[in-house]
Amino acid sequence: MVKMSLEPVQVMSGQVAELKVAPSSNGDSAGSWEGKREFDKDHLGLTAKPKPVTGRRARKVEGGVFFPKPENAVTVAVSSRVLFRTEREQRVFEQQGVEEYLRYQIEHENEPFAPGPAFPFVKALEAVNARLRELYPQSEELFDIVLVTYNHAHVGIRLINTINHHNLFIERFCMTGGSSPIGYLKAWQTNLYLSADANKVREALTEGIAAATMFMPEKMTEVSESQLRVAFDGDAVLFSDESERIFKAHGLDKFFEHEKENEDRLLDHGPLKGFLEALGKLQKKFYAKGQRLDCPIRTYLVTARSAASSGIRALKTLRAWGLEIDEALFLAGAPKGPMLEKIRPHIYFDDQMFHIEGAAEMGTIAAHVPYGIAQKHNSKHNTSAGK
Repeated sequence: MVKMSLEPVQVMSGQVAELKVAPSSNGDSAGSWEGKREFDKDHLGLTAKPKPVTGRRARKVEGGVFFPKPENAVTVAVSSRVLFRTEREQRVFEQQGVEEYLRYQIEHENEPFAPGPAFPFVKALEAVNARLRELYPQSEELFDIVLVTYNHAHVGIRLINTINHHNLFIERFCMTGGSSPIGYLKAWQTNLYLSADANKVREALTEGIAAATMFMPEKMTEVSESQLRVAFDGDAVLFSDESERIFKAHGLDKFFEHEKENEDRLLDHGPLKGFLEALGKLQKKFYAKGQRLDCPIRTYLVTARSAASSGIRALKTLRAWGLEIDEALFLAGAPKGPMLEKIRPHIYFDDQMFHIEGAAEMGTIAAHVPYGIAQKHNSKHNTSAGK
């Protein structure tokens, strides 16, 4: 089983699949990400020679909205430690302190960071925005990406250089200088927060913000550059953990009995329901232009629920909420990793580390949602009826 840590982002050995972005470095992973490559023996590429930023790219939005208002946008806040690879810098901070860390960052500010686990997801968000701007040039209903970091403002120069190097469209920054970003996330009306800090993710969830802790898998499956694919677990992610509590307390037979008795009673919402709702809102803009079959957003429900015995309640709940899910996979307890390998999502959300680890073993970028009763039982040996 893959060993993973919550803090910082776990870097796993193996190959990195084709991300098809420009060459970059953060001192930990240098050289080209074009095509497959292996890290050096310490798995972090510390011996590689970094390549400097060669110049900035001017970014324009032809005939469209440049900065959507937070109340109109789908705001995704991403930590710098999941968008980029910052393992070496994190070690400098932990081993030598903040002053040496700031000095190191300033000295290396012309060396771009390499892509992290959230990078393909953010690129896919930008690809969707490009399509939306073609269809609705004046609409502010777009993905708005906010870079969130505990860093001091001095580090902002290196982050800006990196964003320009990778030609990312990220103009909103939140650099807190070590303070909690949660209050700012609420001000941004954040729809989703992705971080390497499990404690801050829990804090965000407590405040009603959809959030998840991201991990770097041992290998990374190549994902679509033209279609955003987002996969969700069911219980304690899209739905509440009500059914999971029945299973934990009374076992599988009682769980099936409970679901049969309550199949016409809707499940309560879970922490990621609002994000699926936001994705559905954008999908409908494509449907309205006759592009349902060519929609650049596709959503998936990947659950260990059984279809006949417990799946109907989940589907009825989604329908009552007015939410469409493009594909629903009821696995009846089978491993999720092989199915996710076929889906190739940019991100998969699950509340159980058992499933996160299984997804990571197959090369899927997975994000842990630390919510619900399963957090008291999370271990690699855990199984679940509902998930």
